[in-house]
Amino acid sequence: MYETILVSADGSDPANRAVEHTLALADEYGSQLEFLYCVETHRYGEPALSSAEIVLNDLEDRGQDLLSELADRADNYGIDASTCLCHGRPWEEIRKRADAVDADLIAIGYQGQSHSRDGKIGSTAERVVRSADRPVLTA
Repeated sequence: MYETILVSADGSDPANRAVEHTLALADEYGSQLEFLYCVETHRYGEPALSSAEIVLNDLEDRGQDLLSELADRADNYGIDASTCLCHGRPWEEIRKRADAVDADLIAIGYQGQSHSRDGKIGSTAERVVRSADRPVLTA
């Protein structure tokens, strides 16, 4: 049913729930997982020897660490997984990556790191749900 599942990960609790769901789905259906972490460069601009460069480097490091951890978790389940770190607007990059890997399903937390409004869907999740041309699981 799901050959390839794209999982948007940012380390937030909702994203971690999406990871748990997709690990279970991948285990059940023998799916390939693609974990994606997007550095939101539109918030800071592209680095040019500034404080923004320090922030972006930190975000990249955190993203790489998270992606490595997720790949290890999938490996512990015996699930084939790959990772991708990108720069840009997350909702746009999620859609692009879903197209690139021909994902059958996109999984995303209903809120990301920058949201704390209880019960409200975050802007990235909302844009992905509204614009995706494939099923989207939100957790």
